[in-house]
Amino acid sequence: MNIASLITRAIDCLYIPVVERFISKQIFRYGACGVLNLTLDAVWYFVIYNFIVAKQFVDLGFVVISPHILSLAIVFPITFFNGFWLNRHVAFRTTHISGVSQAVKYLLSVVGSLAINYIAMKLLVEHFNIWATPSKVITTLITTVYSYLMGRYVVFKG
Repeated sequence: MNIASLITRAIDCLYIPVVERFISKQIFRYGACGVLNLTLDAVWYFVIYNFIVAKQFVDLGFVVISPHILSLAIVFPITFFNGFWLNRHVAFRTTHISGVSQAVKYLLSVVGSLAINYIAMKLLVEHFNIWATPSKVITTLITTVYSYLMGRYVVFKG
């Protein structure tokens, strides 16, 4: 049994009848993969920020990078590939399409998510005067729906 099957079985154990009434198994798997990826992202960020970058500014000669931005830049590719793998092998389980083709589409989807996050936060906070935290919650909901639809109908369509 491979690791994708083990992760899928573990997630499916949590898919109890009460949950089944409200959301499909695929959406549940997608959500669980998202939570797993966000958790791994936070752990990696903590380790890299505190122990590898060690909270130090890095002077590259032409620019000085703050520790939190450098840590974010280091973590992003890890989270990107981890999220892609989880979505490809657990949430959507399509393997007959080229992995490279899907990775490019996934990258474009992630760029779209970043753009939605930026635009939505600017609009909600700066133009509609909604507090930052509720704006982030609204933005996360919008981005999650966008990401699921992109994954389901564009990146990992069967």
